Order: sequence, then structure tokens, then C-alpha cells
Amino acid sequence: MDAPAIAERRIHPGSDVPLGATWDGSGTNFALFSAHAEKVELCLFDNRGKREIERIELPEFTHQVWHGYLPDVRPGQLYGYRVHGPYAPEAGHRFNPHKLLLDPYALQHRGNLRWHESLFGYKIGNPQEDLSFSRRDSASAMPKSVVVDPAHTWGGDRRPDVPWGRSVVYEAHVGGMTMGHEGIEQPLRGTFEGLADPHVIDHLVTLGVTSIELLPVQAFYDEGLLTEKGLVNWWGYSTLGFFAPAPRYLTQDGGLHEFKLMVRRLHEAGIEVIMDVVYNHTAEGNQMGPTLSFRGIDNASYYTLADDPRYYFDTTGCGNSLNLRNSRVLQMVMDSLRYWVEDCHVDGFRFDLATTLGRDRDQYSEHAIFLEAVRQDPVLAGVKLIAEPWDTGPNGYQVGNFPPGWAEWNDRYRDNTRAYWRGDAGLLRQVSGNILGSAETFAHAGRRPWASVNFVTAHDGFTLMDLVSYNEKHNEENGENNHDGHSHNLSWNCGEEGETDDPEIIELRDRQRRNLMATQLLSQGTPMILMGDERGRTQNGNNNAYCQPGPINWLDWAPSERNLEFEAFTRRLLQVRASRGLFLAERYLHSGPDARANRFARWVRPDGEEMTSEDWENDGSRAVGLLLHEATTYLLMLMNASDVDIECTLPGDAGRTWQVLVDTVEGLADPEGETSVQGGALTLSSRSLLLLETGRDLENGRDE
Repeated sequence: MDAPAIAERRIHPGSDVPLGATWDGSGTNFALFSAHAEKVELCLFDNRGKREIERIELPEFTHQVWHGYLPDVRPGQLYGYRVHGPYAPEAGHRFNPHKLLLDPYALQHRGNLRWHESLFGYKIGNPQEDLSFSRRDSASAMPKSVVVDPAHTWGGDRRPDVPWGRSVVYEAHVGGMTMGHEGIEQPLRGTFEGLADPHVIDHLVTLGVTSIELLPVQAFYDEGLLTEKGLVNWWGYSTLGFFAPAPRYLTQDGGLHEFKLMVRRLHEAGIEVIMDVVYNHTAEGNQMGPTLSFRGIDNASYYTLADDPRYYFDTTGCGNSLNLRNSRVLQMVMDSLRYWVEDCHVDGFRFDLATTLGRDRDQYSEHAIFLEAVRQDPVLAGVKLIAEPWDTGPNGYQVGNFPPGWAEWNDRYRDNTRAYWRGDAGLLRQVSGNILGSAETFAHAGRRPWASVNFVTAHDGFTLMDLVSYNEKHNEENGENNHDGHSHNLSWNCGEEGETDDPEIIELRDRQRRNLMATQLLSQGTPMILMGDERGRTQNGNNNAYCQPGPINWLDWAPSERNLEFEAFTRRLLQVRASRGLFLAERYLHSGPDARANRFARWVRPDGEEMTSEDWENDGSRAVGLLLHEATTYLLMLMNASDVDIECTLPGDAGRTWQVLVDTVEGLADPEGETSVQGGALTLSSRSLLLLETGRDLENGRDE
């Protein structure tokens, strides 16, 4: 059957606001920003997305927005755009109406991206490369945008609103959390609905985390080079739709409501949902990449171009950088953030390569247009904002330089903690500063300790188990000859590379895991736990498992007894943290009394005396104690990263009693402190951490 003639379709001017495809209960308004286009055609497809049934020229162009209203288009309609204009890469323009384009504001995508030569705006293999022009139609290889009715019954949904100072973040992957659980129905594994399953939520609640940070869930697709190798883009850092949920996380006939259902169920359990978002670049890559959406709609507006506009100014390492200096592109990102907060009830965002978002080409500024827009936005004022404070461009490392109200991933905390427990010399000063919230980095402009997101492991790098089991990365399965991934891991295999049945090495690895987890959860700042670290998840030494779709990236729902014991240890550590205000990142703990709360932090040597400047500079010392005080409570954390036992003198009188809250040798974490030691002295074992508590006055020996 031939497509109906355009004249048979009723088309009205519609409105230039809002952008996207907006169903109003009667018809649908279509609006697309393109400052440099000469004509925009709306393409409607059958319900399978296989056949283009009609092509309609949008009749109006207002404020650089092409728009039209179709009264007989309903939710569920599949569509795309063809945008006409100059194909002049040397001038920054790459219009090609033979390429079907996704709507940047689409609320849902249908179908998958099938890698094919037709996706490229130029002729593959032509000597002129991207200066050539392809006339091959890409519609059959493209997913389609979907008209959506966003209405959803939220009932009594309430945001948990966990204070920053009490937040414990759990970085997770939708598929990784759910694929390996036999109790989740097979069709739901790897989906938002699977993540909403009571088995998953019960695990998070029992563990004691407050916020789940999901690796990218906005629409993304597998790159052609990966599909050729039989691999996938598992992590999802290649966004192609800032408003649409990733189709792979929806059930076969599912839609946006599945994401909202997941959010509501997590909220009912008191757990916040934080989205890892990628607004720094898109999946279209550099000048040799495909034309899928933004490039074909208005390349010169959406992307930051180089001095030679044929090329891209790239600070992401991914081929392009989004141009947030363009007001319409900035609007798209801000509209996207507000959409996920207002319509989908998410509680915060972690911004990938966030330095790029604060750039004016070469220079980063905390007053950049995007950061200022976020700062004043009333919708975003009440949500958590977390920056990955670096990118690959000049002056890209900006840890500590984001505006007040932001938290930041603190990779210095990661590296110093790893190196200290590995036994490296000269780290006492750095580690001590990190444990007290990295004040030298973040204590300015009224920022609080929670601004430091403290992590030892994250999705990018070794898992905690691999950190203590491998000296070298083992990424051969990625198909890049083990050249990919970071080589500076600061890891230690404890004597043998990889798996072992040596009981002494196993015991040491478990102690090291306990040391690292205890340090992280007992530090000032916002702790972030990597999915599966609590259960000994291993990637077999792969520190860049971004493309691996199998069990290597799954949470183990049937862990060994050894790893169940470590999970229990982690759970009790979180109970210790939550029950003692001294560990909550409300204010910085500095040496000497805090006039507001009679709190202090004091660093002591193993002999009980205060640390001196000479002690801090002693590269041979790997043991230190931290004495914390608030009101009538004293906490003493002793750390020994050396390979010898050390005699420690406890502060105060010898007759007092100290309760043992944490002992990484015994694998003990007890919020009740049922085990006790008498004052005076004790032996601090090699490579161990001990946390003690007393309610007696250390100066006068009085019971409080």
C-alpha cells in the first residue's frame, strides 16, 4: 500500500514550545530545534518500525524551531526526522536527508541500532572520506522515536531525601544487579523491573546503603567495532537520547512506566535513585562517525567544533564534545535534568567527565554557563549533584574546584588509600587528610566533608577482590591485546597472581579487603561502594570490563561462605558508621575543640603521643592513630599498614575499658562493642585496623 499523499493529512502550525513530540490528549505537537536547516520532514512509521508510511514537511519555523501539529497522531506512533540543509563539512554542516534522525527530545526509542554503511553521511571507503556524500537511506538500520503519553500514577511516592551527611552510595548496573538472580523472572532479568524486584531491594536495604547510583540508563547503543567482535557497550557511556530510557532495560513491550515503577519501589524502601548521566559527548563520535541524530539535525550548533570546523574540539576522548555554550543545547540538557527529576522522580545525578560541562573550550570555570544554570535552577536545588571532576582536555583535572552544592569523585582518596594499605611509604599525611574529608581540597566556600565522594573502587578499574588479587591488568578478552585500561592500579596480589588455594594468601587478601572497606566507611565524606564488592565480585583481573556482557559483570547472588562473611562485615561497618555521629560528614573535624559541638580530631603515634611534623615526614612510618571526641564519647582508630606487629599505648588512664567496634584481623565489626580491652597498651597486628570506643574522660579518668 502506498503512503497517503501529504494533502490527505491534516497538519496545523502547532507551537515551537515545548520541544519534542508532545501528546496533549487530542493530537501531537512536533517541535525540533535546528538553526541552520532549510527544511525538516517528519517521517511516520508503521507499528513495527519497518515501513515509512508518511513523510510530512513541518510547516513553521519560529525562533529556530521547526514545528507542526498533527491532530490524528496518538501515543505509540513511531517517527523520525529527515533534515535538509547544506552538506559542507568544511563549514561545519553535515545535513543529509537520506539519514533518518532520532528526535533529541524523544521520551522513548523503539528498535535497535543495526550497524550498516547507510548510517554514515559520507561514502565509506571513498578517498574524500567525510567530504563525500552518501545517498543510501538509513531508516531500516535506525531505531525510531516514539510518541509517549508520560502520565503515570505515582500514588504516595515520597523522596527519601537522605541528608548528604548520612548518605552511602552504591554504584550499580541495571543488568549486572539482576542478570544472575534465579529468583527474578527470566524476562525481567536485566531490566528496570528486575531491579525493582524485592530480592534486589532487600539486599540493598539489608546492606545499609541509602542511594543507588545507576550506570547510564539513558538511551545508548553498541558501537560498530564492538558488535564486530561480538561484544557490547555494557557500561553505556555513549548516550544518544537524553530523555529516553535505554531500550535494553525495558521488557519486550515495556515503556517509560517501568523506570518509574522501579523508582517508586526503591523510594518505598527508603533508597534514593541517582542517575549517571553523559552530557559531555554523544554516540556519534568524530567526523568519521555515523549520522544518527544531533549531527544531522544541526552539527554546528550541537557540537563544539575545532578551528577547522570540519573537525571536533574534543575534551572527552570520545570524538566530540557537546556545545553547552549554545543556548538551545544548554536548554536541552537542563530540560533533560528537570524531566528526570519532575516526571521520573529521580533524586540526583552523577555527571560523567563533568569538567567538559564547565568549559569554555580550553578553560574550565566554576562560573561556566552550565554550572551557573544548575546553581540557580529551583528544580535541581533539592537533588544530589556529583561530578566526575576531570576530562581529557587541557587543565582537565579539577578535583575540588566545582561550585558549592556539588559533591565530587575523589580519586586522590582512592589512590592514597590503595597505596597506603599496599604498604607504600610516605603516605601518612595524605591518608590522614583524606580520612578527615580532604579538607585541604574541599573546605572552602562553605563546602562540607560530604563533598568528597570517597571510593576505593568504581566501575572503571579493579573490583575490590581483584585489587588484592592482581598486580597487573588482564584485559585480553576485550580484544585490544591488553592495551586498554589503566596500568597504574596501585594493587597488590598478596603473593600470587590471580586465584589461589594458599590459605595464608587468602587470609591476607581478606584482611586487606577488610582494611580497605573499613577505612572507606569510617572516613569523613560520602562513601561509595562498588556493586558486588561486598560479596567478593571478581572480573578475573579485567580492569576495563566495559564491553563484557556475561557473568564477569554480574553480581554473584550465590556467594561463597567466605564472601558472605565479608558481606556481613560490611553490613556491620555501615551500622557502626550510621550509629555514631562522629563518622557522619556534617562538619569538618579539625585538631582542637570545635566551639559549636565540643568535637575534635587528634592524630597520635603508636606510643600515644600526638604526631609532630617530623612524624608526618617519616617515610618509614606506616602506623598512626586517630582519636575522635564528641561530648562524652571517644573513638580511637588505629591503622598499621606495615608487615610487622606494633605495640601501641592507648591514651588516658590504664584502668578504663575500651569497646572493640572494628577489628580487621578478627573480621569483627560490632556496633554494640561487646568485646572489650583494658587500657594501657595493646599489640596492633600487621596490616590491620582497629576501632575502639570509650565513654570515660581521657583527661581526668572520670566515668561519663
